[in-house]
Amino acid sequence: MLKIDSHTHILPKKMPNWSEKFGYGDFIYLQHHKKGFAKMMRGNQFFREIKENCWNADLRIEEYSHFKTQVQVVCTIPVMFSYWAKPVDCQELSRFLNDHIIELVEQYPKNYVGLGTVPMQDAELAIQELERIKKAGMVGIQVGSNINDENLNEERFFPIFEACERLGLAVLVHPWNMMGQKNMQRYWLPWLVGMPAETARAVCSMIFGGIFERLPKLRVNFAHAGGSFLATIGRIEHGFECRPDLVAIDNPVNPRQYLGKFWVDSITHDPLMLELVLKLQGSRRITLGSDYPFPLGDLTIGKFIEDMKLSRQVQEDIFSNAALEWLGLSKKEFVS
Repeated sequence: MLKIDSHTHILPKKMPNWSEKFGYGDFIYLQHHKKGFAKMMRGNQFFREIKENCWNADLRIEEYSHFKTQVQVVCTIPVMFSYWAKPVDCQELSRFLNDHIIELVEQYPKNYVGLGTVPMQDAELAIQELERIKKAGMVGIQVGSNINDENLNEERFFPIFEACERLGLAVLVHPWNMMGQKNMQRYWLPWLVGMPAETARAVCSMIFGGIFERLPKLRVNFAHAGGSFLATIGRIEHGFECRPDLVAIDNPVNPRQYLGKFWVDSITHDPLMLELVLKLQGSRRITLGSDYPFPLGDLTIGKFIEDMKLSRQVQEDIFSNAALEWLGLSKKEFVS
């Protein structure tokens, strides 16, 4: 059975020190301090240690083989977005990251599918990069759940999503820059509480802002099973119905009507939660995801799904069919 991991992250092994190159900012760069490991540095501050599987393409393929997973959809780590930077500098950084992934996919076409990143803070530059990566063979982009604290429904971002629909590029929405992060540092709460809320914020913004109404062919996947959106759809719908003067001001369509019109990945870490997601979304709108290679991800690549005793059709949908439809690809591209 073909398995496609729709949500993984990768970096080039070597990157410039962007802060020195541009003369400002706390851009991420790598310090390879010992064999098989590197420090992600944010300016002069330590951010995170990563292992070799964050950049070694052959090692990644070998590790995935243990879980009978052939294909990895790769995108950058959200901290690399750099939406806060000067737009032209963010465009240069985006091109560097995108070119690395383009080369990776060209070298391993049966194992990797690439999603790009673009300078969302400048629609004109973002669309230039969208058109460039489309010609180079990329099938989509990853965007943050907010852009410098602005929601995705803001009108200045609409031309970017419009271009994605026109170009047939898929979109992965990933949480980052979590609201309230500075006030809840203890207990890893930004990752445990903030990330699910961020993704729900993005889903609601796109629904209530009318993005899906205006762009019905836009193919969007929300990371981490849609965050807290699906678990709170009852509350969200009730708010839409009881206070339309506050909620339905830009789109009169009930938010529940959008279930199954976008995709979410399978990263729930919980069979009961995945059963709920299946009931709400249907198996053709759930893509296998892992967040590999980071420890908060599902690093057994869907083993809990295999243990759920789902029908073969449902498993095939989650493991490959849903991702292929979201990405606009065919199974024959990966199966000889």
